[in-house]
Amino acid sequence: MKLNVNEIFYSLQGEGGRSGEASIFIRLTKCNLACTFCDTDFAQGEDMTVEEILAEIDQYPCKWIIWTGGEPTIQLNDDILREFQKAGYKQAIETNGTRPVPSLINYITCSPKQNYEKIKKLIPFVNEIRIPVAKGDEIPDISVFPKANKYFLSPIFDGSTIIKENVDYCVDMIKKNTDWQLSLQVHKLIDIQ
Repeated sequence: MKLNVNEIFYSLQGEGGRSGEASIFIRLTKCNLACTFCDTDFAQGEDMTVEEILAEIDQYPCKWIIWTGGEPTIQLNDDILREFQKAGYKQAIETNGTRPVPSLINYITCSPKQNYEKIKKLIPFVNEIRIPVAKGDEIPDISVFPKANKYFLSPIFDGSTIIKENVDYCVDMIKKNTDWQLSLQVHKLIDIQ
């Protein structure tokens, strides 16, 4: 079993409901969307076996993996996830919601970029919805999404630079609809990977 891996790094989760928690990030290549605001290079990677990945992440004291990308559901399946589960890891995923999520994932962050209405059919429950937002974007009604513990609006940054008008817009939208919460990309604000 192999995965095409863009990078592996150890840091703190920088946004959403697990913000501030130590996590091992495994960024996989490939994505089925082409978002103009994407800040991730996920086109290039290295084929790694599950054993090679496990050996690499063994150096970290953390037992939380965040599968990210690109779109990690393009490569992940329960057979692969089971190997990490056997090694004692809990596993989170950051997905765009366009494909089903394998059943062995412990925490699902869905960050949809389009076709909000289709997500419910693919993923009935997620731990959090996190929507990237620019000033003037239409904020969908929460009812179009799968059930979630938390619903976040995340202002789009310019690289690592905060765009104040996007933050102000999110704050205004949240004050009008209190089902939403603000999620800033703290890892960019404090300059950590």
